[in-house]
Amino acid sequence: MDTGLFIALLNPTIALALGAAFLVLWTYQRHRPYLAVLALSYCVSAPGFLFQYFTLPIGMVLTKLVSNICFAIAGCCLSSAIVARYGRKVPYVGIGVLALGGLVSFCWFLFMAPDLTWRILAMNFAFGGISLLVAAELRPVRNHGPTEKILFVLSLLSGLNFFVRTLVVVIAHGPFASYDGFYGSSYWTTALLSHALLSLLIALCLFTAAALDVMKALKTETFTDPLSGLLNRRGFEERAAMLLETCARAKFPVALVLADLDHFKALNDVHGHAAGDRVIADFAAKLRAAAGTRGAAGRIGGEEFAVLLPLSDLASARLFAEAVRTLYSAGSVDGLPPGTKVTASFGVAARSGGEALEPLMRRADEALYKAKKNGRDSVRLSYERPETMFVAEPLKAS
Repeated sequence: MDTGLFIALLNPTIALALGAAFLVLWTYQRHRPYLAVLALSYCVSAPGFLFQYFTLPIGMVLTKLVSNICFAIAGCCLSSAIVARYGRKVPYVGIGVLALGGLVSFCWFLFMAPDLTWRILAMNFAFGGISLLVAAELRPVRNHGPTEKILFVLSLLSGLNFFVRTLVVVIAHGPFASYDGFYGSSYWTTALLSHALLSLLIALCLFTAAALDVMKALKTETFTDPLSGLLNRRGFEERAAMLLETCARAKFPVALVLADLDHFKALNDVHGHAAGDRVIADFAAKLRAAAGTRGAAGRIGGEEFAVLLPLSDLASARLFAEAVRTLYSAGSVDGLPPGTKVTASFGVAARSGGEALEPLMRRADEALYKAKKNGRDSVRLSYERPETMFVAEPLKAS
């Protein structure tokens, strides 16, 4: 096979393979539309490269225009998808202005003042600007993880590739008067190879990001209770252990609040399990809103909940429990008959010394039992400290 033809077919083949891979990913993760946009980007770039080497029946001039329109669409889609993947607001106006500006300049030097060198500079500078715009959008999140950092660096390298490489090659080997011998020039060879490398690296990074998304979703499902949206018992214990360790190192106070819905079995029997599910979801929402992001809230049993509160002593944890109890008992639950009152009981314990999670939960559970025993819809505290082992020192002779 001719070397020039092989190089010309390299990028379309890579682009179509990557586009197909992202399309397959999207079919399994339709809640992530950026994957579909990535598939579109790579698939559209494939004919762009083909039409650089092969001429359509419409003629060479219009074929080059179609090719660069494909490149512009692909560049806009790729940059938008990357920015959207990391939760940033996509700068559609900036991307559109750069892409459209490049195409308008390309058309000027194609139809009005034909000049191949300026056409090359116009499109490369437009893509370089888009790459640097993506880098600017990723800059605030570049330290959030490895994929963010790598894509930030790749965006910078892509921008430098479009600006610096183009200028160096054009100055060293240009200007280019026509397409005669253009596809065997150093510009075309370096352009194709650098694009192939950057495309693969960016795609691999995005594949990694998609895989991390799946792993994160699976972990969330493993540690989250689907009905309440809170951590399940396993997730709560893991999160609580981490918080206890962090607070122990910093010597911060920690308190634990256990809550149990009153007469929940009777409520299920009278109003049905669907009503019971609504009660659990409603209480969990109020508990999550009260705890905010500072604590760890979980559903650790059928109608039992737990909240670990860093930076909270016994008094502040009691205020937290009383606030939730008052808010919940004074409200109503959608789907229950008017006037149906649902309440909860609370047990509160503050950590003493380096107390582990298990004894802390045991003391809070004992306080919760007292609240249940003494009429429910109340808050009880655990003032008990964990047992301390003393070793008697031998008596010294006086």
